[in-house]
Amino acid sequence: MSFCIIDPLADERWAEFLERHPQASVFHTPGWLRALQKTYGYGPVVFTSAPPGEPLSDGIAFCRVASWLTGRRIVSLPFSDHCEPLADSPQATAELLARLQQQVEADGWRQIEIRPRMARPEGVAEFAAAESYWLHEIDLRPGTAELFEQMHKDGIQRKVKRAEREGLREEIGRSPELLRQFYALMGRTRKRHQLPPQPMAWFRNLVECLGEQLEIRVARRGEQPVASLLTLRFRDTVIYKYGASDERFHNLGGMPFLLWRTIEDAKKSGARLLDLGRTDLDNEGLATFKDRLGATRRKITYWRSPAEAARATANGWKMRVAKRVFTYLPAPVARAAGNFLYRHIG
Repeated sequence: MSFCIIDPLADERWAEFLERHPQASVFHTPGWLRALQKTYGYGPVVFTSAPPGEPLSDGIAFCRVASWLTGRRIVSLPFSDHCEPLADSPQATAELLARLQQQVEADGWRQIEIRPRMARPEGVAEFAAAESYWLHEIDLRPGTAELFEQMHKDGIQRKVKRAEREGLREEIGRSPELLRQFYALMGRTRKRHQLPPQPMAWFRNLVECLGEQLEIRVARRGEQPVASLLTLRFRDTVIYKYGASDERFHNLGGMPFLLWRTIEDAKKSGARLLDLGRTDLDNEGLATFKDRLGATRRKITYWRSPAEAARATANGWKMRVAKRVFTYLPAPVARAAGNFLYRHIG
């Protein structure tokens, strides 16, 4: 097998390949990769067996994360819930990863991380399991009435009806004002979760780079925003990527209302799957909420090479201590901390 490195932002073959590969997602797209580059300075690359000038038949997308804090890493892909290696067989994936391991070692990078959605890499030495998460998905092929009926009656259905009785209004778009409202709610939500908010530049760049593949929804009572979410779209899959809310108005059912409207509109537009994203295994509250939307859950696992790198996890005591500190930081300081830390986390 030949082994080539291409720039997915400059090589037109990559976007064309994504349109025909069944396991491609929005996280593989040039728009997502460009937003990562513009925000965090990561260098996107694709490793493929296709020689220059020939159509791509496989490819694994990575970003080079060069950090003095977390080391020099190759990640597929930062801030992406999953990113499947795109090859025709487990053997082809194994061969690409084996060649990649040789290349990474020769270039002096510390570790490789892959985030497959479907299965672990087979036949590849030195990859060990790192973090695992729940992945929730809703099959949108049943009728709208059936999708609503499969939702939890108390946890979702009644809250959607309550939101409608309360007169919640929904606005959809990508305007600077909608983004500002979304980000304000995100700040409140991240503080509740004891985490700094992602940089505003990240969301601005997502809007700029993904364009019509991205939607922001804001639910408001009168002029008061109470909940918001951000979704991404690639082919027939919609991804619920970020959600935020004002805890003072949780009783109004803003988030269930927005998710139900997302499902309705996704079906109307021909989408066949709603990907609700990853959930920490110990976050049973969020996992149960997604279950109640009628989603199915399964475990996905990230893999690292060399094997000892898999033992380093962000869920250890250092992260627990950091969360406690973030809870008490003033909002401007928390935002500055997020601007600094996220590019190192990847």
